[in-house]
Amino acid sequence: MLAGAGAGVVAAGLPAAAARAASVAPAPVVGEYDVVVVGSGAAGMTAALTAAKRGLSVLVVEKAPTFGGSAARSGAGIWLPNNSVLRAAGVPDTPEKAATYLAAVVGDGAPADRQRAFLENGPRMLDFVMANSPLRFRFMEGYSDYYPELPGGLPNGRSIEPDQLDGNVLGSELAHLNPAYMPVPAGMVVFSQDYKWLTLAAVNARGAAVSAECLARGTAAALRGEKPLTMGQALAAGLRAGLLRAGVPVWLECPLVDLVVEGGAVTGVVVHREGAQGVVRARRGVVVGSGGFEHDAAMRARYQQQPIGTQWTVGAKENTGDGIRAGERAGAALALMEDAWWGPAIPLPGEPYFCLAERTLPGGLMVNAAGARFVNEAAPYSDVVHVMYDKDRPAAGSHIPAWLVVDQNYRNRYLFKDVLPTFVLPDAWYASGAVQKAWTWDGLAGRMGVPAGALRATLNRFNAQAWAGSDPDFRRGDSAYDHYYTDPGVHPNSCLAPVWVPPFYAFRIVPGDLGTKGGIVTDARARALRPDGSVIRGLYAAGNASAAVMGRSYAGAGSTIGPAMTFGYVAANDIAAG
Repeated sequence: MLAGAGAGVVAAGLPAAAARAASVAPAPVVGEYDVVVVGSGAAGMTAALTAAKRGLSVLVVEKAPTFGGSAARSGAGIWLPNNSVLRAAGVPDTPEKAATYLAAVVGDGAPADRQRAFLENGPRMLDFVMANSPLRFRFMEGYSDYYPELPGGLPNGRSIEPDQLDGNVLGSELAHLNPAYMPVPAGMVVFSQDYKWLTLAAVNARGAAVSAECLARGTAAALRGEKPLTMGQALAAGLRAGLLRAGVPVWLECPLVDLVVEGGAVTGVVVHREGAQGVVRARRGVVVGSGGFEHDAAMRARYQQQPIGTQWTVGAKENTGDGIRAGERAGAALALMEDAWWGPAIPLPGEPYFCLAERTLPGGLMVNAAGARFVNEAAPYSDVVHVMYDKDRPAAGSHIPAWLVVDQNYRNRYLFKDVLPTFVLPDAWYASGAVQKAWTWDGLAGRMGVPAGALRATLNRFNAQAWAGSDPDFRRGDSAYDHYYTDPGVHPNSCLAPVWVPPFYAFRIVPGDLGTKGGIVTDARARALRPDGSVIRGLYAAGNASAAVMGRSYAGAGSTIGPAMTFGYVAANDIAAG
């Protein structure tokens, strides 16, 4: 029981009468539903929609003043093998290929039955969502699986993303949508798949054509009086529209305080709403979809490797591990707490920038404090940070922070974040120390604080390899995935170009993330488990509040959202099945 909280929380294993007697002022019951869902991200809203369509009464409680969580901020790629959208696009996938590939990627990082549950239920979940919401989806053609060379991997990818959605379907509720991490440029309609081409618009004919197409979509939507949404904004809005149609209430600014546990089963939640605590009873079950703990400094310090910080994540700021801690108090086991959905980030003032294309494009390389390369810069983003941590040492060769070094030729050709080619970088970036600039390699080394001779040697070796189009040191360009965010006009290797035109730039790189991936251990039915493997009756978890089915790896774009939605769907169906 929470000491002094005044919440009528009955601790696991404690007799109900004794626990109630210890409570000075039990919180009043403020509602009763079949299912209570904690969190309005992709996992939570999919669970709520499924439960409602199975005939159950459902309430969603959300800590933030907005709905959508990290999903609304994201590019909303969804990795979901063998779904109907992929079949319609002619993707040559099979259940056997997908199972072989996922097993190769995940290994022993997640139980085989959970992997099977994800692969079997994912396609059903997607069809269900399309049947019960305005959401439609598109194949992200060419966005390779992250390890396409593994058995069952697909170089052309398995990822999908939401199609364009008119925000008017939400009416006044649209004002409560969590904003995007990177807003789409005004007047344009941009899909996640478009960004790789927008980056190249100054040097590539297809890039210019995609840019024009994005503008044309925006113009057409404006003429129709629409409020066009794509990516995470479309996903969150579409799911919320489904909940509106199904009559599911969503209580915003209603944080979870704790779970109610009676007789070893979870029977409700304690929430804080409108200045007071109250209990919401859950007759059939509680689904925790409250996100990870990326913004809780104490939890990150407890579970994760240093250096780490809440200032490097792009996850929703409300993600402070509330649901995970409540699950642990209810007796749940936790796993994968040391890991996250990592990615190299530039600590720009105000908010970190999650680096995708920029570290992959030809004409750049990453170096450590010793001025040496240490990784394939074009590798999957989680792998790059794993290398940063695995090889980090408190010595001159430390990889945290690292530096992304580029030249003026690179800056003349490619979009960098939202700064157009040839345009000067914001003064605030330099003032914050996130970027350094110099006219010589030695001058840049001095600003970076790395040995000038070592940086010179690294750049000379890198440039020779770039001219040859081969990287024997780190094999950049060997995988089909390496070429997704590159420049097809660069030969013989679209990943590699020399760094030789002054001035030169160095961007500070730290271990950022999209959110943490550790949490409540669940089974193939999304039921929370105790350390001894027994089931906590009435408690389910999905999304980043649960230990990821991807284990310590990352199968492809959307490996966060695809499983989150799938296990939200699985949890609700299990509750409905009784």
